[in-house]
Amino acid sequence: MIFPVHLSKLRNGGVQVSFADIPGAITCGRDETHAMEMARDCLLTVLAACIQDGDDIPRPSTLGRGQKAVEIPWRVAMKLAVFQGMKDLGVAPGELARRLGCSPRQVRRLLNLDHPSRLDRIEEALHALGLRLAVAVEKVA
Repeated sequence: MIFPVHLSKLRNGGVQVSFADIPGAITCGRDETHAMEMARDCLLTVLAACIQDGDDIPRPSTLGRGQKAVEIPWRVAMKLAVFQGMKDLGVAPGELARRLGCSPRQVRRLLNLDHPSRLDRIEEALHALGLRLAVAVEKVA
């Protein structure tokens, strides 16, 4: 998942970053590099809050030509797919745990964006929801 961002210069020389698809998600840094690092942290915090609060995961809009963006790690994208699949299908964590033959605590860890869940376990969760992983390789702009 790649989220487009808008960068603007601040009077103090810093750079502000906002997300077109996530109103209110704004951060800044002392320069563009630092601002983009802060934007990644901001985005991951917002996405973790969506899971915590049971909100839909925001869908990124199409990246414009030459537009800057923040890309989330593949493991996070997969965890978001599990969460959104659960939400869309009305599957509670306890029910997913039953389908996987594990404890609800293990499902909570699976949905924790900071926990280094194994790829095969995330894939099992997707399959338990009737979903499958599809991988695409794209040329870097």
